[in-house]
Amino acid sequence: MKRLLTTLALVVTAGSAFAHGAVSCPVVPKEEKRGQMELQKKLESEGWKVRKVQNYNNCYEVYGFDGQGKKAEAFFHPKTFERVYPEGEQPADKK
Repeated sequence: MKRLLTTLALVVTAGSAFAHGAVSCPVVPKEEKRGQMELQKKLESEGWKVRKVQNYNNCYEVYGFDGQGKKAEAFFHPKTFERVYPEGEQPADKK
C-alpha cells in the first residue's frame, strides 16, 4: 500500500510539473514590476474569476477561469501584463 501511495504521489507531481511547459519571462527589476493584485483586478475587469496568482520563472502565473468561463492556467509578464504562452502553445485566435 505504501508503495502504491508513493507511486501515485510521484505521478501527480510529475504531471503538474509538465503542465507548465517551457515558459519564462525576462528578469524585471523589482521597482519596475507591477503588483499581483493589479493584475488580478485587470483580469477580473475582463471577466476572469481569479483563484490564485503566484510567481513562476519570473512570470505571474494565474489560476482560475477566463472571461469565457473556461478553467485557465495562464502566465503574464510582470511589467506589461502581456500574456506569455508556454513553448508549443499559441493564442486561441492564432490556431
